Amino acid sequence: MTAASLPTVPVLHSEWIKIRSARAALGSLIAVLLTTAAITLLVAGALGAGQEDALGDDRLAGAFYGINFGQVAAVAFGATAFAGEFRDGALRVSLTAVPNRSRLYLSKSAVVAVLAFLIGEITGLVVVAGQAFMGERALGIGDPGVLRAVFGSGVYLMLIALLSAGLTALVRSGTLVMSLLIPFLLILPFVVGQVAGGAGQFMPDRAGQLVMRMEAEGSLGPWSGLGVAALWSLAALGAGWLAMRRRAA
Repeated sequence: MTAASLPTVPVLHSEWIKIRSARAALGSLIAVLLTTAAITLLVAGALGAGQEDALGDDRLAGAFYGINFGQVAAVAFGATAFAGEFRDGALRVSLTAVPNRSRLYLSKSAVVAVLAFLIGEITGLVVVAGQAFMGERALGIGDPGVLRAVFGSGVYLMLIALLSAGLTALVRSGTLVMSLLIPFLLILPFVVGQVAGGAGQFMPDRAGQLVMRMEAEGSLGPWSGLGVAALWSLAALGAGWLAMRRRAA
């Protein structure tokens, strides 16, 4: 990969326009915030200022519980943002405008990353704001681990969106990626954890969400867990890039 493959402002702008114009992609991006916010407000409102352990043993993880649902929308966003290129000859049109496949791929990935990160940061702040319903037991931005969790939520949701985007570029089907990746994130880590001991901690969601916990689980910490999630995303993006370079449009 050379300097000629790096994204440029015009290409980045064109990719932003594509995503903004695609209802499914834009809707999925907005759903990351709305889904997480809705679950957070429902949980906080239902629990109120009741029992001291209402949020569970790990109050931070309990506060960010809604991220489990927001990540589903992040998967959909990454998949739909890329899937449009593989329908009705859209990729041929894109390559006519941007002949360098690496530049096109990196630009699209960069736009997905920035948008997912920004919406993830806003989502993290909304989660903290939703704690107001917990009364005196609410977590504030100045409490231990909360600022880290807010920042980490944006990074985590970005990584999940990129994982989905890379896999979509690899298999050229957003529907297939969503049908496989969503159960993979929500179910497989628990199955693997039971069958193979501590292997489940290295699944992308279990590892990445450690940054939103007070106490670390297993051998990974908040930042090393996020690093494991990043490795999953980089592997998917690398596979998608190779497929994009080698396959016919």
